[in-house]
Amino acid sequence: MNFQKIIFVIVAVACSGIAACARQPPLTPSVPVVVLPPPPPLFSDDERAAIVTYWNAPGRYRIGAPPEASRLGPWVVRLTPDGSTWFLAYRNAVSGGVKVPPTQTARAPRSGPTAGWEAWVQAKWAYDRYQAQGTAQGANLAVFPAVIAPLTSAPPAPGPIPPALLAACGNPPLFVRAYAPMQYTITFDDADSYAYTDNVKMPDRYAYYRFGSGVDVSGVHVASLAKAERDALFQATGFAASEQRIWEAVSALEGGFDAVQTEDTGFVSVGFIQFVTMADGRHDLSHVLLQEKIDQPADFQNDFRRFGIDVRPDQTMVSVDPATGAELGGADAVQKIIDDKRLVAIFQRAGRKTPFRLAQIKVAKADYWPADDPLTVTLRRGGTMTGKVSDVISSEAGIATLLDMKINRGNIRDLTGVVGTVMAAHRCRGMSLSEAAPFEREIIAAMKYRADFLKDATLTQPGSGKTVSSKSASNDAERSEAL
Repeated sequence: MNFQKIIFVIVAVACSGIAACARQPPLTPSVPVVVLPPPPPLFSDDERAAIVTYWNAPGRYRIGAPPEASRLGPWVVRLTPDGSTWFLAYRNAVSGGVKVPPTQTARAPRSGPTAGWEAWVQAKWAYDRYQAQGTAQGANLAVFPAVIAPLTSAPPAPGPIPPALLAACGNPPLFVRAYAPMQYTITFDDADSYAYTDNVKMPDRYAYYRFGSGVDVSGVHVASLAKAERDALFQATGFAASEQRIWEAVSALEGGFDAVQTEDTGFVSVGFIQFVTMADGRHDLSHVLLQEKIDQPADFQNDFRRFGIDVRPDQTMVSVDPATGAELGGADAVQKIIDDKRLVAIFQRAGRKTPFRLAQIKVAKADYWPADDPLTVTLRRGGTMTGKVSDVISSEAGIATLLDMKINRGNIRDLTGVVGTVMAAHRCRGMSLSEAAPFEREIIAAMKYRADFLKDATLTQPGSGKTVSSKSASNDAERSEAL
């Protein structure tokens, strides 16, 4: 075959392939793409310009080293966000499907399929921490040679990761490393000042740390407020004294009305039960903002909108970038709040004022009060019983236990199985859920989550004869799930 024939064959084959492809039907039917228009802006050009002018006034926003850096050096050792994410995978792998409270460190059993996992993780933690301490010390010695303590002897390297651990959790990153935290000081026009430090020190092996640029301020706990002040807030929102005691007990696990956290898996968390944005900016913190916006529009303007925070009617968070004036919504708004501490300070400032506090209490009750939640229990002999939580749980300690779980996890679905198991163990007839009420203490002991409210002397206990008043409440929180 001569050269011209070879070229002819190649071209013919190529053309036939193109023609064949052209004859093939499309892999998927053509579907019209619907492009939704962006939502209308909440802020006018003049409003955004005023926000930028306000936030960039001299002395409004200062960034520098935290005070302790002058004594101890600027570099410190901290858990890494990537390491924390890996520890969540480890927690899930070793818990066997059991939800472990975030306050507890999950550890793999030293026998069975996970044998060797925990020893390796501890060795890697010790090794990474030693290396990070050496890095921090080396950086600090150049500035503060007199205050640096010598390092202890180096721990051994952890060696190869167990193959089963690698398969279950992935290749682990550095668990800890050296960081130089920064302090951010925000001063409002009324001279009210707030300070935040990033690269927050977290508990060892904490599984929910995500943002090194985030901050954590617990605020003034509700129980620390004057009793008259607390009573006025809860009474104004329709709370009975018994309900108030429960909320105050559970809020001690979270923070004050002015608490702000932007470093963990809630993304932006605010208030006395830590209302959150999550990644998309459409969760219960938006409910609280909308509640104040509806109830007290003038206060909302003064507390939030004039500084660049608002919420759309569909409960999507909106923030204005203090540097550029760009109006951001949803996930972009959330990330900007995490990154720019001027926006964080807006929430803490509002948390010290009555309108935002009242909005928090109203949404907390509507979204999380568990007493009237429906409860369905499957009987071992077949069939189901239906009722509500208060048919079984009536003490303040019991309701507090469920409230703690519902706030932190978003549901109390475990109660269904616990009540069924207890009723079977005590050979209840299964005619009504109230047959389980005499065994409330046993049920609550099994449901204990972050705190043991059965030991709380400020709350009524199972069998005391005192019960929580049952009031209807909506339980349609975004992060709650059906029982």
